[in-house]
Amino acid sequence: MKVVIIGAQWGDEGKGKIVDYLAESANYVVRYSGGPNAGHTIVVDGKQYALHQVPSGILYPQKKVFLGAGMVIDPEALFNELQMLKDNGINWEGRVFISDRAHLILPKYRTMDKERDAARPRPIGTTGRGIGIAYGEKANRDGLRLADLDWTEKMSEYTGEDKEYLDKYKDRLIAMRVDLTSEMWKYRKENILFEGAQGAMLDIDSGTYPYVSSGPSCAAGAAVGSGIGPHDLDRILGVFKAYETRVGNGAMPSEFNNESEGELCEYVRKTGREYGVTTGRARRCGYLDLVALRYACRVNSLDGLVLTHLDIYDDMDQIEACVAYDINGKIVTDFPANVEALNAAKPILEKFSGWKTPLKEIKSYDALPENARKYIEYIEDYTGTPVSIVSVGYERDETFIRSDPWK
Repeated sequence: MKVVIIGAQWGDEGKGKIVDYLAESANYVVRYSGGPNAGHTIVVDGKQYALHQVPSGILYPQKKVFLGAGMVIDPEALFNELQMLKDNGINWEGRVFISDRAHLILPKYRTMDKERDAARPRPIGTTGRGIGIAYGEKANRDGLRLADLDWTEKMSEYTGEDKEYLDKYKDRLIAMRVDLTSEMWKYRKENILFEGAQGAMLDIDSGTYPYVSSGPSCAAGAAVGSGIGPHDLDRILGVFKAYETRVGNGAMPSEFNNESEGELCEYVRKTGREYGVTTGRARRCGYLDLVALRYACRVNSLDGLVLTHLDIYDDMDQIEACVAYDINGKIVTDFPANVEALNAAKPILEKFSGWKTPLKEIKSYDALPENARKYIEYIEDYTGTPVSIVSVGYERDETFIRSDPWK
């Protein structure tokens, strides 16, 4: 089985935990897009791991993980991350491989990234990790791949600090380099888990352009970024939180109003620990946006949804979700591409009764309070997509499966 996990919102949905949870049944894990701008947090036995480029399955001994062709790799950040794992008792050597078609980020790209965003009339709010520059070089056909590290003519183009930097990491990168298409074909009859980065609404083509990431965070990117064809993907799951968050600039129609809903925003942010793993920035928070979620389900052919952070609402008498937009007096239920329309959109909210019950100890869907199940069932009816997995905490065992994606 080949199972794809993507974020179904604007990133930070809890993909890291879900990939880690499902990786127990996978033989191999492939991260297919993004770079060090991603931050996947995993908590195991009370210990927290913050991963940025290494696939989340690395925490399982003996599992092999791959950094895919759709990624842009920062060598310095990667080896710092691998050292962090080693310092925490995770033996990664011989288990981490990189596609020979993945592109590399040079240190100067970070400065270029920050300068370009600052010069924009409408800044994107990038992480400043050089991601956009690397993808831009790739699109311009001027990028540097791992496959090029022993191409003498290509490498002669790099001088000074660039050459010194590449020389420092070249041999180690080559030692981890693989033909990912060949590897995927070799393991085609085994369970492979494909891990996305960011979220569906940040995809370069189907997201809220131009306020998006520079790479593919859609489900289709799993094929493109892993060297396989789309027919080889068996199941696609989208992870979403019981509310909405976003980092950086761009429209977010269901965002809490700081003046009238500031207390609610602060409660959700603190209770949900909504601060960026990569940047430390406080995330923007809002009501669950079902209009955007249904769009993500449709544009990514989601077979199932994974609901996280449901426990954040445990103490609330009432919760609300966005079911439509009011755009200049017109009721809209399809997610628009137009930036001005999104900026003008006001959320139309549906109210749900709270459950006033701690969910962390619950181990099955049927054991959930009735009002929690009603909230989930409404989401399923609205999106036309079943909620296959529910997470009620940060630990691995605070998760239960309604429909096993591996079967």
